[in-house]
Amino acid sequence: MPTLAERLGFDADAKLLILTCDDLGLCHAANVGVYRSLREGRASSASLMVPCPWAREAAAGYRGDDVGVHLTLNAELDLYRWGPITQAPSLLDGDGGFPRTVDDLWDHADVDEVRRECRAQVERAILWGFDVSHLDAHLDALQNRPEFFDVYLELAVEFGLPLRLSSASTETLAGFPFRALASEAGLVFPDHLVKVPGVGARKALVDALAELEPGVTEVYLHPAVSSPELEALAPDWQSRVDDYELLVDGQDLPAALERAGAAVIGYRALRQLMRRA
Repeated sequence: MPTLAERLGFDADAKLLILTCDDLGLCHAANVGVYRSLREGRASSASLMVPCPWAREAAAGYRGDDVGVHLTLNAELDLYRWGPITQAPSLLDGDGGFPRTVDDLWDHADVDEVRRECRAQVERAILWGFDVSHLDAHLDALQNRPEFFDVYLELAVEFGLPLRLSSASTETLAGFPFRALASEAGLVFPDHLVKVPGVGARKALVDALAELEPGVTEVYLHPAVSSPELEALAPDWQSRVDDYELLVDGQDLPAALERAGAAVIGYRALRQLMRRA
């Protein structure tokens, strides 16, 4: 069978890179950082956290950029809370927001409420005017448990969207063949995903480029501009600012991309391929 790169119109040994900005809508600093990274920097895609307080402002600033939906069922920050946009009691923790941890979500969430909430997030992004390019899941909450992955798969099929999946080497840890299931459903997804522990992708991205494999590789970052708001809500604010500087202002990334022979693409190329097929 032809490789994903060949199906996208590239040579079989082409090295293709998707640079995704997660957490659009999280806060104003993230909105500024993500859109500048897309429009002035090296980023090629982004994903919107629909339930977050600044998501509507992100929609107001949208100019047709390559933006997917960052399906969100957790609110991990201690002092900054957000919650479901549907009536979903099982998706609330004790102080009225989403659960802080994925384990807490998995222990208490009703799958029907998860399905209804995630569908509503995609539909709201479309209502706001986003040309949704793909789906991914905040904190991987929908990938590593079969009953939650069914929701992820169902929505990708229903809306005709590619999705983010961890690399094949992680299927053993999850305990079920999520990549094979997605492929059987006719979905398109990158060949490789560079996992970034926490926030701050500079080292992971530079290291990945030094050993970049043929095919489509996705790396996700969390760019945001420095602001008192960001410092107040995010303990990892310095890493978010560093991701922004890497994508927009830094010289390390262009040189690393050139050395790797990498071509940067967005998720829309994958969506076009999937819908055409």
